[in-house]
Amino acid sequence: MITSSQNPKLKLVRLLMGRPKERREANAFVVEGVRLIEEAFTAGWKFKFALYSDGLSDRGRDVVNVLTANRIDVEEVSGDLLQKVSETETPQGILAVLEFMDMFMPEAPNFVLVLDQIRDPGNLGTLLRTAASAGVQAVLLSPNTTDAFAPKVLRAGMGAHFRIPIHDLTWEEIDERLIVKHPLMHIYLADMEGTSFWNMDLRKPLALIVGSEAEGASSEAHRMATQKICIPMAGNVESLNAGVAGSVLMFEVVRQRKYASLIE
Repeated sequence: MITSSQNPKLKLVRLLMGRPKERREANAFVVEGVRLIEEAFTAGWKFKFALYSDGLSDRGRDVVNVLTANRIDVEEVSGDLLQKVSETETPQGILAVLEFMDMFMPEAPNFVLVLDQIRDPGNLGTLLRTAASAGVQAVLLSPNTTDAFAPKVLRAGMGAHFRIPIHDLTWEEIDERLIVKHPLMHIYLADMEGTSFWNMDLRKPLALIVGSEAEGASSEAHRMATQKICIPMAGNVESLNAGVAGSVLMFEVVRQRKYASLIE
């Protein structure tokens, strides 16, 4: 049992809860809560170790038993030491340190999401969660986008991180992966001045760019886009936040690909 706040495992958890640089250098990140740990284990991600405290729910104890049975290093932490390193307001009493795992974009993708300078962790997590549920095959993060593996983004993503490739790239690398390798791919930029998605055919291979909540898309995103797309809205509503707008657009792609041929 861990009884000291200076224990190396607790010190590593505190470090990984901080800056992206520390996570990159350690090639690891922290997940908190029963559901995220279940999702990571089911998806086959590699655990460095897991920590838990007294008072776990029955479901949490089941998770501990499963991890232990699979020879994952699991250790109990005494008192409120685990709560002190937690990022949540109501900790569930269990967290794990995972290693990053490479997940690759398909050779011939037909649905890619590019997130440009998304800074709000809740919006980023929402977009990742929606992307996973909409069948997006990869998410590419442009420079100045919040770290996808920060604690708040992981919580908002609700396990999406373990089911979809997520890559931090420069614009040159995004260009290489989308335009150079796939010259027939359409690049759509979400923009209030764009064409309504009611008037667009989204069944062809495409990448959707969603820009910053406050500043919109970067000049690089505008340069890359082949067409601008918007959500038709009633009244005097100025815009939707990035999480909502991106989710609506992604599921319009899903709708068209599943049902458009049936109503033509």
